[in-house]
Amino acid sequence: MRLLVVEDDPDLGIGICLGLTRKGYAVDHAKDGYEALDMLEETDYDLVILDLSLPYLNGWEVLENIRKYNLELRVLILSAKSFVDDKIKGLDMGANDYLTKPFDFSELEARIRNLLRQKISLEKSELVYESLSLDTLKRTVEVNKMPINLTRKEFGILEYLMKSPEEVFSAEKIIEHVWNRDVDLFSTTFKYHIYSLRKKIAEKDNETAKLIQTIHGVGYKLSNK
Repeated sequence: MRLLVVEDDPDLGIGICLGLTRKGYAVDHAKDGYEALDMLEETDYDLVILDLSLPYLNGWEVLENIRKYNLELRVLILSAKSFVDDKIKGLDMGANDYLTKPFDFSELEARIRNLLRQKISLEKSELVYESLSLDTLKRTVEVNKMPINLTRKEFGILEYLMKSPEEVFSAEKIIEHVWNRDVDLFSTTFKYHIYSLRKKIAEKDNETAKLIQTIHGVGYKLSNK
């Protein structure tokens, strides 16, 4: 899951990003409203954590811009504005949740999990392709009904491919969804995760592992052809 934290306080923003990264999320950090809109235009996020008191373009304006073009993106307002009127305004403008500062990180994480569950429930939680099955809610993967244990990155790669079988994705596109922006696209990390994912699937069924295909010079796809 790819998250965007929009927070102008550098210490708080970095702290939230580090905490969520440790929980397995891919997290980017925007420090003002204009940067947030630029990043939202370039990247597909699953959820935005949005401060309201931002420089240049405040959080209300960012939220308004988001809802003009995207009604599905989950938005959690995280703000020191604790008046009931502010909470009502935020929810009426299209925010999915509102948490006031100061806050407990475990509560923030719980609210994020809840919003992402809501998003998944509107989609299809169980993805099936040939002998592969993946449950986005339970975070489980099976090959021919046999469970396999994947890392968060391996799970993210497989989930991304299974959502659009037969479609070819570049390594950059997959990385954009599963990793943070600062990942080294030229490192061997991504190829290692692909190798490890195939290896774990092959331990259950070698033919199933072949479904993850490399299209040389282009990218990767999930296909039985």
